[in-house]
Amino acid sequence: MQLEMFVATAELRSVQRASERVFRTQPAVSMAIRKLEEELGTPLFDRANRGNYQLTAAGEVLFAYAQRLLGLRDEALTHVKELQSLEDGRVRIGANESTGNHLLPRLIQAFRKKYPKIRLDVTRQNSRQLIHDLRDNMVDIALISFAPDEKDIETTPIMKDALVLIGSPEHPLANKGRASLRELGSESFIAHTVTSQSRQKVVEAFRSSETPLRIVMEVAMLETIKELVAMKLGLAFVPEMSVQDEIQRGELVRIEVDGFQYERTLYLARRRSQAHSHAAREFAETVFATLKKVSD
Repeated sequence: MQLEMFVATAELRSVQRASERVFRTQPAVSMAIRKLEEELGTPLFDRANRGNYQLTAAGEVLFAYAQRLLGLRDEALTHVKELQSLEDGRVRIGANESTGNHLLPRLIQAFRKKYPKIRLDVTRQNSRQLIHDLRDNMVDIALISFAPDEKDIETTPIMKDALVLIGSPEHPLANKGRASLRELGSESFIAHTVTSQSRQKVVEAFRSSETPLRIVMEVAMLETIKELVAMKLGLAFVPEMSVQDEIQRGELVRIEVDGFQYERTLYLARRRSQAHSHAAREFAETVFATLKKVSD
């Protein structure tokens, strides 16, 4: 405010006119300028003609910097207001492979319709790594497949997704459409390399039925697993959302497994904090609203 009063006086060459511009009394403006001069240890105005204040050499230097400082202040306030009105900003989103490939695009589309000026940065990691990324403030929101134990992370369940067995349409089990766990003991399986609750549930089911689980390949990417299954190189348990299109097109078939059923819960995770940006909070609300419509 001192600088604002100083700049107004310098531009209008009058304390009276400056006080009218900044909506302060003349004594308040005079006092602000005197305090500046005391802090700097030098006069800022030549007061020989009280009706026409002239800047001293020091005043000229301060005037140039004060204009820039006030300009930066106005720029900063404008940017903050744009963030609050969602006219600007960024959301950093992390997702695991299946969610990032098959759910996130739909959520991004819904968000972009409402807030086209917000920048979205998306990274793909396994769910456990995304928890670390949240805690290190590398992402604002993560879509993950389990609820972590970390107390500084809050999670909200957003949807269920079944784990399904897929095979090639030419596989002997394709026509039958179902199999028991014991029947699967002689089959070859392609597994995802990521250790997850879904994989553990499959291992436990085969162990409980005293049936061998013959894993012949471990692959890092679900898209590659689907291609290998379509090439009749084995069967695979995968998230249902990741194969809906291929099943609909007849490129893969779903095989029901008697005695085995597992649904994983997907969560929206973020740091337990009140300091989330307006854009990040709005993206979370868009996720909740979009998936609520789907479930309804």
